Amino acid sequence: MAKKSPSSPVIVITGAGSGVGRATALKFAGEGWRVVLVGRRPDALAETIRLAAAGIRKKLVALPCDLGNADAVTALARDTLTRFGRIDVLVNAAGNNIPQRSLGELSRADYVAVMDANVNGALYLVQAFLPTMRQQGAGTVVNVGSEAGKQASAKAGAAYVVSKFGITGLTQTINAEERPNGIRACCIFPGDIDTPLLNKRPVPPAAEARTRMMQPEDIAACVWFVATLPARATVEELLVRPSRT
Repeated sequence: MAKKSPSSPVIVITGAGSGVGRATALKFAGEGWRVVLVGRRPDALAETIRLAAAGIRKKLVALPCDLGNADAVTALARDTLTRFGRIDVLVNAAGNNIPQRSLGELSRADYVAVMDANVNGALYLVQAFLPTMRQQGAGTVVNVGSEAGKQASAKAGAAYVVSKFGITGLTQTINAEERPNGIRACCIFPGDIDTPLLNKRPVPPAAEARTRMMQPEDIAACVWFVATLPARATVEELLVRPSRT
């Protein structure tokens, strides 16, 4: 009797309706992975599926979720594990910012919204999937941070900086606590990327400036590198910046 081939691995990606999350989803689906797309807007997730090659669309499943709602995140994890029975990689690529971002103009409501999107949801997802990863004895978490999570930037704004330093700390905590369980985590620190998030800057960059920035596909390639290394190796931090300024 022929040996049954193992199922393709499962990856959960937040922020999958645009930018880095979308590019990462298309990259992994193209490589044969089963991909769970997570985001607040069902229409954006549907567009990601539409952009996939016809032969791989069945690899992508959209599960809309408000990441700031811990109960909704728990339900998302339960749904994912019911469908697939495992999770191999979690990519926290969701990110948000606001135009009124300086300390002098940042509102409490905007601060909470940025924290929910950028770091609280990531923590909720990690906690929801950790028991299964421990049971498997394996799992990779890739957190898409920012160079603003290494050095504060007035351009990025207070809430964004605080959230990205939080993502840095979450990554380090996963490695400190979960390494004995076969779980590893990486924080990617990108510089400027040409994504829709740039439109939320107080003064969005001009088209010419965007041509010198990295593209979402560049960060997706970084996620692929980190996630597919042998289990014996962990890239804990990866700083990547545009080659041209």
